[in-house]
Amino acid sequence: MAAMIDQAHFRNVMGHLPTGVVALAGLAQGAPHPHGLVVGTFQSLSLEPPLVTFSVARSSISWPKLRAAGRVCASVLAAGQEPVCRALSSKEPDKFAEVAWELSDVGTPRIAGAHAWIDCDLTQEFDGGDHVIVVARVLRMDIGLGDPLVFHKGRLGGHREPSAA
Repeated sequence: MAAMIDQAHFRNVMGHLPTGVVALAGLAQGAPHPHGLVVGTFQSLSLEPPLVTFSVARSSISWPKLRAAGRVCASVLAAGQEPVCRALSSKEPDKFAEVAWELSDVGTPRIAGAHAWIDCDLTQEFDGGDHVIVVARVLRMDIGLGDPLVFHKGRLGGHREPSAA
């Protein structure tokens, strides 16, 4: 029999694992502006074919809009982009009103100044308890400038590359 895990303790312990902050953005057909949300669960899954995965809360009101787009850009936020993270985590109807973005070559909204970006097609969803686990095929990707934005122990902050010894 599995022991009951206190949700607050679970969140506290898992908060000790630093994670990158990734903004997912897409344009559903006919939508006047992009839809987006922030995830801290983005990771590579496969090299052949090139796949990534991320998780989204089932309670998200933004996820159905992104799912409808079918294609998203995952912008790895850079240190200093905390305002972008807050805007895309909000419940505002136009989360992109104060966020600088541009269309990528494949038509996805890419966050200006991101540390890296990955354009991908959404391919599969799996049950993940109170989240859905999403698999996406990578179409294009590249790196930007600066250091990544990191979420650790409930706080957002930068990460510096270690200096050479």
